[in-house]
Amino acid sequence: MLFDSSLRKELGRSFSATLVALATIVMTLMLVRTLGMASKGAVNPSDVMMVMGYTLIGQLSVILILSLFVAVVSTLSRWYLDSEMVIWLGSGLSLAGFIRPLFRFAWPLLLVIAALTFFGIPWSNQQIQRLRSQFEQRGDIERVAPGRFQESADGSRVFFIDKDRLDSQSARSVFIANRDPSQETLTMAQSAELSTENGQKVLLLKNGERVELAKSPDANSRVVDFAAYTLILADVVVPDEGSVPIKSKETWALWADPNPISQGELAWRLSLVLSAFNLVLIGLGLSAVKPRAGRSSNLLLALFSFIVYFNLVNISQSWIAAGLLQTAPLLLTLHGTVFLLGMGLLLRQIFNWDFSQWRRWWA
Repeated sequence: MLFDSSLRKELGRSFSATLVALATIVMTLMLVRTLGMASKGAVNPSDVMMVMGYTLIGQLSVILILSLFVAVVSTLSRWYLDSEMVIWLGSGLSLAGFIRPLFRFAWPLLLVIAALTFFGIPWSNQQIQRLRSQFEQRGDIERVAPGRFQESADGSRVFFIDKDRLDSQSARSVFIANRDPSQETLTMAQSAELSTENGQKVLLLKNGERVELAKSPDANSRVVDFAAYTLILADVVVPDEGSVPIKSKETWALWADPNPISQGELAWRLSLVLSAFNLVLIGLGLSAVKPRAGRSSNLLLALFSFIVYFNLVNISQSWIAAGLLQTAPLLLTLHGTVFLLGMGLLLRQIFNWDFSQWRRWWA
């Protein structure tokens, strides 16, 4: 049918353009955020691109929802402005007849959004957590970035290595500050080598100086020059693998967990899929635009509706996580109300309801 093919073709073009633009913006923001995490030592600098890719997968469902919503509103708004909608409606086609071709175009995207929400988000968060854990569990010297001060895993030492670094097991121009209850120690060495002795990682410092500053007024401070000095590194702090972040939990695990925090995360994931369905109807209802008003007014109203809707989704997640409300009643109330609102907007366009007359009647 000519109507179905023309609508799907234009929806596809608008959706693709919106998706590319939003993905570019999100990737730019994620690049800045990931580079900031790498500069703070939260992730390995060599894993920046991988972290960005996993983060994009976690955000892709929201990007797809917004792209689909904008594509519906922008396409149908253009049809109203260019009088194409008048031609289709004048040929005997009802506005309700747009529902089937819209969802015929949207249902593959809805399946992708559901798959990304239920499986992609926890998987991507698990991969990011794995990369961060691997980087945090490395040895103190291995985690040091050249030219930057880095605190040890147990927080008792601060390391600095010059940019002139040999390899992962050795370095030059090493500075180590150590804090303990009795004294503070500053150690400088021209070179250092990392090795393992008796199951412990030790650092062999060569040609350096050690300054011991006593905290007690009765004790004496001293400066010692050394040709070789062996420093036993503290054990690496291994995070508890039993504590999985809530966003990294599988959807089935959230479903089986009665904890309000888990139920809040489950409600948020279910809300993404339900909101994608509702926004298609809302986009159809908001697409009617007056030629003198311009298409930008409808897009601004659509974006405002999207922001309000997703803020309500986030608020509902916090309410469920706080134990104030139950998951099923809140989801039914929120998304059921939005569904009725979308159907109301659609019926208003179909039957040409004029609410201004109702206001005058009640006045």
